[in-house]
Amino acid sequence: MTFEMHPIGRVCNPTGEVPRHWTVSRVEGAIEIDPAYEAGLSDIRPGDRVVVLFAFHESPPFSPELLRQRPPHRDRERGVFSICSPVRPNPIGLSVVEVLSVEGPVLRVRGLDMRDGTPVLDLKPATGLHPEVPGGRAA
Repeated sequence: MTFEMHPIGRVCNPTGEVPRHWTVSRVEGAIEIDPAYEAGLSDIRPGDRVVVLFAFHESPPFSPELLRQRPPHRDRERGVFSICSPVRPNPIGLSVVEVLSVEGPVLRVRGLDMRDGTPVLDLKPATGLHPEVPGGRAA
């Protein structure tokens, strides 16, 4: 079975900084959505947390020897499905960002850990992902 996906937008990270994970990021930037999908942003508000599914479009190809990898911040190899490596069987990433504003088809956000130009595949509400943040809204 195969799937074909098309980006709905792209990441705009003007700083060029790419923290190792969204949980430690304070990087601000934008998610620019294709205007054809703008109506889908209608209920997103400042303070919301949004799950961003994206493509690791610059990662090298995956091969079976990469099923175990040693992350730079770990002392041993780990299985690829227990780490956040961009080198994966399907190069899909997940981050959670805080929405700062919605300006037409552009979400201004905080918490980027993606490179400038990263293709965005989908957005989803982060409700329930953070028990300490009821309703997925930032504290």
